[in-house]
Amino acid sequence: MGKKILIVEDEEGLRITMGDRLASEGYHVIEAKTGTQGIEYGHNETIDLIILDIMLPEVDGFTVCKKLREDGILTPIIILSAKSLLEDKVTGLKTGADDYITKPFEMAELLARIEVQIRRGEAIKAVHSRQQDDEPSDLTINLRRGYMEVHGQEVPLLAQEIKLLDYMYLHEGEVISRDTLLDEVWGYEEKVSTRTIDVHVARLRQKMDDAKGVPRYIQTVRGIGYKFTSPRSGSPR
Repeated sequence: MGKKILIVEDEEGLRITMGDRLASEGYHVIEAKTGTQGIEYGHNETIDLIILDIMLPEVDGFTVCKKLREDGILTPIIILSAKSLLEDKVTGLKTGADDYITKPFEMAELLARIEVQIRRGEAIKAVHSRQQDDEPSDLTINLRRGYMEVHGQEVPLLAQEIKLLDYMYLHEGEVISRDTLLDEVWGYEEKVSTRTIDVHVARLRQKMDDAKGVPRYIQTVRGIGYKFTSPRSGSPR
């Protein structure tokens, strides 16, 4: 069976059109008409990706997204909305959405973004699986549930921090340029500068208790970017 996608959309025609096209591409589709149903399916079904409208009956899409994230549901979420203002996009991303597409849209673009987000979701699962076999250390990163344990204390991760660590884990041991991180992690934001990367890395280091002395996990490669080392052994390989 193909990857399972939940469509939360109250407009029947669009919901059916998307569902039929996704089914023809080999996806298994579940449909929800209200925000309440979206939350219920998000909790009770094993889903690979959620397509979420904003203007929904009962509970709006922003609230649905925020609720799922607060409850530890890290299924990739693509918001699909007629709201095209920058402030709406920012709100959607801050509530935990992974991507934001405005209506009207081309199905080819939606399909491409679905593939990207499903790959990222699988990467998070893979990292979580690897960590179960890792040696004990003073730092444990749980991307699937969105937190780290630092010296036994749980430290929450923001959605963008999860994406950044996700990408770094996939390219562990490699030198990753700032421009690459901008393209791969912040690809949808045109006005983001490389300084944004440095700020997020600094915050992650603080959360990891890795900001003093020589960083153990996220190392700066001068003039290029960063290199990530897994906390499996607590020291760089």
